[in-house]
Amino acid sequence: MAGRIREEDIATVREKARIDEVVSAYVTLRNAGGGSQKGLCPFHDEKTPSFNVNPSRGFWHCFGCGEGGDAIGFLMKIDGLGFAEAVERLADQYGVLLRREEGGPDERPQGPQRRRLIEAHAVAQEFYAQQLRGPEALEARRFLDQRGFDQAAATTFGIGYAPRDGEALWRHLREAKFSSEEVIAAGLVAMGRSHYDRFRGRLLWPIREVSGDTIGFGARRLYDDDKISAKYLNTPETPIYKKSHVLYGIDLARREMARSAQAVVVEGYTDVMACHLSGVGTAVATCGTAFGDDHARVLRRFIDDRRAFGGEVIFTFDGDSAGQQAALKAFEGDQRFVAQTYIAVAPAGQDPCDLRINAGEEAVRELIAGRRPLYRFALESVVNRFDLDRADGRVDAVREAARLVASVRDQSKVTAFAQEVSKMVGADIDTNAVLAEVRRAGRRGQQRGGAPDRTAQRPAGGGGETTAEESPGPAVVVPDPGDPRYAIERETLKLVLQHPMAIGRTTAEISVDDFTHPVYAGVWQVVAAAGGPAAGSGDEGWAAKVRAGATEPTIASTVTALAVEPIRTAREPDATYVAGHVFRLLELTVQRRIADLKSKLQRTDPASQPDDYRALFGQLAALEQHRRTLRNRIVGAP
Repeated sequence: MAGRIREEDIATVREKARIDEVVSAYVTLRNAGGGSQKGLCPFHDEKTPSFNVNPSRGFWHCFGCGEGGDAIGFLMKIDGLGFAEAVERLADQYGVLLRREEGGPDERPQGPQRRRLIEAHAVAQEFYAQQLRGPEALEARRFLDQRGFDQAAATTFGIGYAPRDGEALWRHLREAKFSSEEVIAAGLVAMGRSHYDRFRGRLLWPIREVSGDTIGFGARRLYDDDKISAKYLNTPETPIYKKSHVLYGIDLARREMARSAQAVVVEGYTDVMACHLSGVGTAVATCGTAFGDDHARVLRRFIDDRRAFGGEVIFTFDGDSAGQQAALKAFEGDQRFVAQTYIAVAPAGQDPCDLRINAGEEAVRELIAGRRPLYRFALESVVNRFDLDRADGRVDAVREAARLVASVRDQSKVTAFAQEVSKMVGADIDTNAVLAEVRRAGRRGQQRGGAPDRTAQRPAGGGGETTAEESPGPAVVVPDPGDPRYAIERETLKLVLQHPMAIGRTTAEISVDDFTHPVYAGVWQVVAAAGGPAAGSGDEGWAAKVRAGATEPTIASTVTALAVEPIRTAREPDATYVAGHVFRLLELTVQRRIADLKSKLQRTDPASQPDDYRALFGQLAALEQHRRTLRNRIVGAP
């Protein structure tokens, strides 16, 4: 029946859907005290967990990106669902019968419902698994047996076989009351002159999302007369299957990832199986595409990717040239993680599946345990291309390695990487020479492609700056809340947003030049555009109004953070507290101007430039007097 879902049924869904259960299917949550749980936000990149879930209230909120809501809103955002579809999914999960009002607008999503696509995949997976036991699947069972996988392994991973009959699955799904529109939208059946199964005569692995629901398949070629020459076929992009977001084995690996703070990225389905059967329960693989940013975001939600040495990501690649290229690409994306990144390369170019067959399961475990830092492998792959016995070979090696080091966005690592290159190349190449070449490579990169990417620059050991959420255009670096260089700027802006009445017209002397960090300067600009702090007096929606005026996402998210971050005083901010921060902010600006004038004065010759010298000296004296006035106002603030 068409119509709006009844409000009382929606309320029942909200009551029964436990927010911690819904969220934990996507995010690893840990107790944060006070009945709350915390994890890494799945909607933006962050280094420390700011995503909070309160089961008693049924809400989630991220203090990093400002998003929040209930279980329905969470599903809408994370899976791209409409409101009605999210309600329907939760109703199915928690056994709520939904009724619709007659005559109201039809809120049901257009096209097949997600639930039906999931159900079609469940039926297909069961059908394929049954076919694997039949006489036609002899070649498929032989393939598995040759790789050391028995029926128990096939059952564990849900492996199946697609009959060569081009309509076997379509007939089965039709008998199960699935429509043509549903099975085509699911990517299980295609339409030519008539309906035909997308996978025919192939061994199949079900690809599942973190909840365990099957959303696609990976299909391995078995027969020489297969008209499709590709060794592997995957489900095409569908409403529920996005290959850039999917990792094979994540449903089996997610809990062990959370426990061990480790993720192992392998190259294929059989490698995932070999690892899990050998005791490496954190293995996953991409599905027909290279490891990318979206895959990294999935992993970061499940490993303890919060701080340096908090977790590890291990890539396994062949030792051949293709594997080296893959390792270099992974190194370029190393900055996606706070966790340490490693590479595990088996002897003789074997993958984990081959290694398990030839040397046993212990060898697979030893492969992962013997991992090497990814950066070292990547640098060696570059340096070893050159003849280091020749002077020109060493120079060329440094130049090529410097290009790789210059691509590193975390500047705290550059010197260490340069030291590694110096050791690899030889004693006549010291670290300073490598660093000089890195700087030259960086300048050449800027000339070719514009400003360097500084989205992940952060000093070692915390502090400094953290990565902004990725967005088109030049990156904006978010200031670290704990950076003492910007403490006064941050606290003053918190007062402006949270206590505009208290700060009142005290800020009349403040300008954008008083903020040295571009993000804080941007926040002040949107404050000024909203009418200044005085405009916020008595306005409960003041912070939201300021945020709405921010066109840059980083500025908007910083406004939200400043609006909820506690003020650094146990009592309500009074005039003394406010004035102390405002006048200190102004004093710091004057001190910077004084330093600039002193520098100019030192470069001015009083004998040959007497007028310039006297003018600068007069300006300096005036600024010193102004600084003393501000200092007195700080000490004697009312």
